[in-house]
Amino acid sequence: MTTEKLRQLLVVEDDPALQKQIRWSFDQYNVLLAGDRESALSQIRRHTPAVVTMDLGLPPDADSVSEGFKLLEQIMATAPDTKIIVLTGQNEQANALRAIALGAYDFFVKPFDPEILNLTVERAFRFYDLQQENRRLQAMQQPDVLGTLITRDPEMLRICRTIEKVAPTSATVLLLGESGTGKELLARGVHNASPRRDTRFIAINCAAIPENLLESELFGYEKGAFSGAAKTTLGKIEMANKGTLMLDEIGDLPLALQSKLLRFLQERVIERVGGRQEIPIDVRVVCATHQDLKTLIREGRFREDLYYRLAEIVIMIPPLRDRIGDAALLAHALVRRFASEQNRSSLSLSEEAVHAISAYPWPGNVRELENCLKRATIMAEGNSLSVQDVGLDDAFEENAMPLDLRTIRDTAERKAIIAAVSRSNGNLARAADLLGISRPTLYDLMHKFGLKT
Repeated sequence: MTTEKLRQLLVVEDDPALQKQIRWSFDQYNVLLAGDRESALSQIRRHTPAVVTMDLGLPPDADSVSEGFKLLEQIMATAPDTKIIVLTGQNEQANALRAIALGAYDFFVKPFDPEILNLTVERAFRFYDLQQENRRLQAMQQPDVLGTLITRDPEMLRICRTIEKVAPTSATVLLLGESGTGKELLARGVHNASPRRDTRFIAINCAAIPENLLESELFGYEKGAFSGAAKTTLGKIEMANKGTLMLDEIGDLPLALQSKLLRFLQERVIERVGGRQEIPIDVRVVCATHQDLKTLIREGRFREDLYYRLAEIVIMIPPLRDRIGDAALLAHALVRRFASEQNRSSLSLSEEAVHAISAYPWPGNVRELENCLKRATIMAEGNSLSVQDVGLDDAFEENAMPLDLRTIRDTAERKAIIAAVSRSNGNLARAADLLGISRPTLYDLMHKFGLKT
């Protein structure tokens, strides 16, 4: 069995002899080693092991437990599902209990019995697997109305809740957003969450069909209506009867057809090209465009009455650059998908590539990200996609910032203290009030960050 197929266990221990003993004791796992806090965090970010064993005494001060507790907190913040087994000395019961309170899975007293420790580690792996399986089953029970939408951004989550509220109604929905933001995916979400979910979802791109053909595509035509009309043909609107019709790029609809579409939306009947019979249609209409329709109205290129007929529910979709954390989240999911398609299941993103993806503005939004990662997956030679593989070298160099939560928090606190002291003209009592803390706490923070009174 290769190490790629073995379960990954991270051992955090600065004593080389103990490292060797533990590795020998766990030959059924792919043992990852780390001798200090930074290397342990690097292993966590790169491999996300399910189980970690760690000593609390780590460099640079191995006689203190401060580094160990810092690492424990950072692992819980970075990978909260990871099961941490703390190795303690005989007289460290208080530290062991503190570690459990902070989120550690279990503790083990040194010197340890390899067989008993092995049982504890195996139990931790089983508990981790049960948690993951439980989450998977819970997710399966939830209605997947938005298909493959992946997001953690608060605004996108709010949009999802809006769609869930709107979907059961018959209101016309207008989706606005840049190209590549996922307008069709959300339109399908409206359909899938509606009572029409078992009927047809028909989409037509108003910008992709020549103007002289668009009317017959939308409304259909009768036999003999024009040269080449050899038989009566249904249009997209009629095909979507009882279902949902998506009019993509509605801003490109010619003015002549805007009038006919407006009549359909008001009367809910259509006439095929060359026909005289009114055909009643029951259809849910969802429209989308990347254009500013109000600007088009001012320029005389879009009917104002049609806009208000379409804009019963307007949903603004933010671009990918404004969705907090979504670029990296989507990148991991896309790489897994493309790697599976290419039979390269071990392929993953390097930490530097994730940083660059998070920093890049993605003017083409999700579609650009998808194309970039598909190309990188095909062309990459190793098992880790580098910054060079994804073609974002410059973005990484310009935005190579740490993602360590403690570092980010300390930086923000230091800036806030400097701003408060400056705004209060050196009056520390006033600065403490501005910050919402006590004056002794302010003194402690100033001392921590090396700020002179």
